[in-house]
Amino acid sequence: MADDELEQARAILHRGGLVAVPTETVYGLGVDCLNVAAVRRMFAVKGRPADHPVIVHMAPSDELGRWAVRIPAIAERLAAALWPGPLTLVLHRDPRIPDVVTGGLDSVGIRVPDHPRTIALLERFGSIIAAPSANRFGSISPTTAEHVRVDLGDDVDLVLEGGSCRVGLESTIVDVRDPAQPRILRPGGIAAATISAIAGIEVAEGPADAVRAPGMLRSHYAPRTPVEILGPDEILARAADGAHIAVLTDDAELAARITALRPSLPVATALPGEPFAHALYAALRRLDAAGTDAILCTWPKKSPLADAIADRLRRAATR
Repeated sequence: MADDELEQARAILHRGGLVAVPTETVYGLGVDCLNVAAVRRMFAVKGRPADHPVIVHMAPSDELGRWAVRIPAIAERLAAALWPGPLTLVLHRDPRIPDVVTGGLDSVGIRVPDHPRTIALLERFGSIIAAPSANRFGSISPTTAEHVRVDLGDDVDLVLEGGSCRVGLESTIVDVRDPAQPRILRPGGIAAATISAIAGIEVAEGPADAVRAPGMLRSHYAPRTPVEILGPDEILARAADGAHIAVLTDDAELAARITALRPSLPVATALPGEPFAHALYAALRRLDAAGTDAILCTWPKKSPLADAIADRLRRAATR
């Protein structure tokens, strides 16, 4: 049955259709990267601005040199150590990759996803797929197949079931076109310290002014309910005042105090032993559905992915 579904997905991609694919980060809305009409349909379904580039996904057996040119040694080191995995490398693109994929830029973001179902599909398909997150542009990224079905409905031709995404946050995007000045454009599923250690050079954080990268708009990853980022005491005060709020925090003690204070208040945190990054998007979706006036969040505690979590919360809170 699984093989039948993969074959169906391959056929859909070949005829220019849309397949939602599971990855270790979030579910992606996959299309044939070299089919301009298919890519344009994907942009239309998402409501994504035409100048906003999308990430290209390739199989582990594929050659980076097929899709990028002037590949520096730092890119080879990072790819060898971290692929398959939540790392996107921004490189000079091969001319075969259409402008519609890169927003007209001469660069392209490429990664190898770490999910057996999508790897198997890429191997069968025999080419690259463009796959931004499988949701409407700017909203909360999907980390389960059901999230995709709720968001996109019949606008996607097939949702390839792959369980809950292991990492739960998008990939870290690193611009390595200038090997002397590599730069993290978007924090994500791999910590900056890990990337610097493997690269053998300190990697700067924060996009250069002229760079466009996926997920870098000021408002992004946002639920319909307004999000505020506050300190624990402020959240406790709002709860005590009877405010119609929901709370998202990785502070287990704070979550317990709020629940004791107002047992009916929607509160979300990671399960014991579960990384908060993995719980983040599903928790935001659950609280968004609670119908409160606001979702109050705390800044994340220190962890390898704290910067990425803080980035997502900051963008969710920007209106």
